[in-house]
Formats: sequence, C-alpha cells, structure tokens
Amino acid sequence: MYQHTRLTTSSFSFFQKFKNFDYILLFCILLLGFISLTTMYSTDGGEVLFHTKSHFTKLIVFTIMMLIISFINIKYWFALGYISYLVVIGLLVWTYLFGITSSGSQRWINLYFINLQPSELMKIFIILCLARYFHRMKLENVNSIYTILTSLIIIMLPMGLVIVQPDLGTSLLIAISGIAVLWFAGINYKYFIYTMLGFLISLPFIIAFLKPYQKLRVLTFLNPDKDPLGAGYQIIQSKIAVGSGGIFGKGFLKGTQSYLEFLPEKHTDFIFTLFSEEFGFVGSTLLLIIYAIIIYRIVAIGASSRSYFAKIFCYSFGAAIFVFITINMSMVLGLLPIVGSPLPIMSYGGSSMLATMFGFGIVMSAKVHNQQLIA
Repeated sequence: MYQHTRLTTSSFSFFQKFKNFDYILLFCILLLGFISLTTMYSTDGGEVLFHTKSHFTKLIVFTIMMLIISFINIKYWFALGYISYLVVIGLLVWTYLFGITSSGSQRWINLYFINLQPSELMKIFIILCLARYFHRMKLENVNSIYTILTSLIIIMLPMGLVIVQPDLGTSLLIAISGIAVLWFAGINYKYFIYTMLGFLISLPFIIAFLKPYQKLRVLTFLNPDKDPLGAGYQIIQSKIAVGSGGIFGKGFLKGTQSYLEFLPEKHTDFIFTLFSEEFGFVGSTLLLIIYAIIIYRIVAIGASSRSYFAKIFCYSFGAAIFVFITINMSMVLGLLPIVGSPLPIMSYGGSSMLATMFGFGIVMSAKVHNQQLIA
C-alpha cells in the first residue's frame, strides 16, 4: 500500500504550474471541442443556429472552468470528495421532488442559464467520493465486508434516485463509474464475478419491473425490423447513415440522412451517426484515435502522480470515459440497446459537458501537482 505523508506546501508559481500542464491532453480536448462544434454546425443545416451557438458558449465557459480547476491543488479536490457527492445527492433528491419533467422523465433542474441534470454530474463525483474513501484504506481492509457494503451503498444510493426519474441507462453508467474505482482500488475479482452472477440471476425480475418503453427498447434492439417505422426507426436510420458514409464519407454538410431529417436526436446521443456519414470510416477512425490519446494521457497522468487519490481518480475516470464512448458508439451501431448515453464532449448537452470537463480539470490538477502527497 502507498505511504501517505504530508507534503509541505510548496506553492508553485503560476508559470511553474503552466509548465507542468499536459499540453498533449489539452490539445486533444480542444481539437475534440472544435470537431464537436463543426459537427453541431452541420446538425443546424450549415447555419449558426441555436444548437451551434449554445454548444460554442458551453465549450468556452467549461474550458475556462477546466483550466481554473487544474490550477487548484489536488489536495483540495480530495478534501471535497465527500461533500461534492452529498451535494449531488441533494440535487438528485431536489430533482425527484421539484425537477422539470420532459418526455416522461423528471431529470432536470431549471437554473435559468442551464437545465442541470444532476445524474450526469454523479458519473464524475461518485469517482471523486470513492477515490477519497479508498485513499487511506489499508490493503488488508480493502476486501473487508464493511468496505464492500459501504462502497455498494455509495453506488446504489444515487442509482436508486436516478432509476425513479426514470433513467435506467444513466443509473447503469453511474454504477460503471463506481465499479471502476472498486476495480482499481483492489477489490478481489471474485466479488465482481458474484455480482455478475447475481445480476444474471435477477435479470428476469429486473425486466419485469421495466417501464413499457424500456422493454420496447430491448425488444427493438433484438429485432429492429419488427417495427421499422416506429420503435425501430431510429436505430435502422442510424445504421443506414453510418454505412452510407463509406470509406471517406460524403463530405462536410453533404450527409443525406441527416439533411433530409431521417436522423432523430442527431445533435445529442446520435451525433456520431452524422459524423460517420459525413467523414466515413477514415474520419471515424481519426476520432477514435483522438479519444484513445485522451484516455492514454489520463492513465499516464495517474501513473506519474505520487498521490494514491490522484492515481485512483485518473485510472477510474479514464476507464469511465472509455466505457461511455464504447456504449454510445455501440448503441448507434445497433450493438447495444438505446440507453441515452451521450458521446463525451461531442454530444450536445450542458450537464454532460460540465461533468466531463470537470473530470478533465481534476486530471489536469493531478498533472500540475503531480508531486503532491496527501496525508
């Protein structure tokens, strides 16, 4: 187990902190933001309309926020681990009681300048909370029943609050974020096997309690051609658009499926579909390479950090980003049921971008203060 000793506060100058930045990661994030902005411009039909303006504003604001977070010492984010988790739990309770209802789900809080979706924030803050929890944990206590039960409570509490919205997809993504921390903290693999077996055994009971539209999504995934003009329409059109892009794509602003309005939700969860149609296999591969570099840099920052808290956060955040990307792309290609998982930074949505950029900010803070030890 790591030795945790207190570091005498060596206050880096502004220029020293700037020198410690991971400029490769920063460049890839900015490049991804630029790609997302051009893609959003395409969703607006080649005009600077609402989605493009809003996405541009959020990119600027949240990038500045990320840079500010990165200059704050990682030890302060460690100190805020439990508090931030409890704040988001409070926001989830508020959402359940007074939240905005849209399309049958009560997921948002109206803050006037943004409709905040607290469940998106929980994907990141559950990592922050559990990373702090395991930071001072002695190796022999990691697999104790008390530790495992406490971890499960931390994960299942927000899951329950999100499921009742109802939003099963996001609740599963929150669980994945939490499970990633447990894995990197050293929980014995047998507990993961037991959990998987328990999930498979309880699957029939889970399906029985699903909402009708959730059951329809599963059935549509198994056979989208059963209702090609109804429930299966979106996934069929998505696969047509991706396939029609070919090797090099149809060209920027030349996607027929998107411009003829065959693609619903093309600016949010299905934005990869529009991008693939316009830029083809080559463009999609380059996008995946950018994501791969981002994940690699996150893991590398974790490996170079002296703080165990920073290591766990970076490893878990990198794993969560990988899973979010995989689920989104698998969903639009018909390899998974539609679960409402946005593509990090690319998809339109303030809460998702806020959470993702906040996570990047903490990773950058770990890099800038990579010699910081936390007692």
